Amino acid sequence: MTERIFVAQPIPEPALEVLRAVGDVAVYPHMDRQIAPEELLAGLKSADWLFAMHETKVNGHSLRESRLKGIGVLAKDDPDIDMDAANELRIPVVAEDPAIFAQVSPATADLTVAMLLGLGYRLLDADRYTRSGRFRQEQTMALMGMGVDGKTVGLIGMGKVAEHMVPRLLPFGMNILYTKRTRLDRGREKELGVHWVEQLDELLARSDYVCLACDYNKSTHKLIGRRELGLMKPTSFLINTARGRIVDQPELIDALRERRIAGAGLDVFWDEPPHVDEPFVPEELRKLDNVILAPHNGGATWQVRTNRTVSVAQSMIAVMKGERPPTLLNPGIYAR
Repeated sequence: MTERIFVAQPIPEPALEVLRAVGDVAVYPHMDRQIAPEELLAGLKSADWLFAMHETKVNGHSLRESRLKGIGVLAKDDPDIDMDAANELRIPVVAEDPAIFAQVSPATADLTVAMLLGLGYRLLDADRYTRSGRFRQEQTMALMGMGVDGKTVGLIGMGKVAEHMVPRLLPFGMNILYTKRTRLDRGREKELGVHWVEQLDELLARSDYVCLACDYNKSTHKLIGRRELGLMKPTSFLINTARGRIVDQPELIDALRERRIAGAGLDVFWDEPPHVDEPFVPEELRKLDNVILAPHNGGATWQVRTNRTVSVAQSMIAVMKGERPPTLLNPGIYAR
């Protein structure tokens, strides 16, 4: 019997080709919005297998109303799926190979650096200026930017994304500070070419570009608020490609509107899954001309997204064949 596979969001063609080799594939067609719960349920009722993105919310009701044989999800280890219900119904859930997921870090580092350069050279301002017909070659002072040579970048956190950022920033002649709860080994600092700052306040005050590269947890919730923004230079920029709730968003909007900092680059926002079903960027942010906005786009390159989705598809096929791939998130369903 041909397997019926429902894909809850458009994915790259190579992954679809892997799935089509074993079954009939139906793809939710919209890329500009999340699949609604009722649309997901309708898709599940006619499917044997689900391919979900990490922000696709699959609740217990939907699972119980379906006859799913398995789920593949684009998430390393924390899908937005009711795992209790999946375990109860003995529905295997597979993710991507962690080695493939690791490709997200350098891609996110690239996006962060791209935002930094865009702010430093006022690329959006330059684009708007040129499109408006006010081209003055290099004579105008209307688009003077901070640039990057000799400027200081402050990294809040020194995980995988930050470590990939460092070798991208150093060739620009930038000075790189970092802060984290546990300092790196001195030899590793020297190898990377970074300088440790014990206090976040000092990093904020010294940096021309402040980049958030830390995890989101209780200790980092609203880590950057009014007081912290007030410590930054009025000429400095805040870049957040980590998680939206690390920053007090209304306070950031006020700081940007009042020009208490020069600008920001944001790839993440307060209202995103799993906190809300539908991502939301407030109008106050969208109206500002000193901020670069992106829709949580770190890792969204053709190469990375293709590799990740193919990895999930291959894991799904392994389960279809009766195998238990290492990407299986709930192996306990086979123990009962």
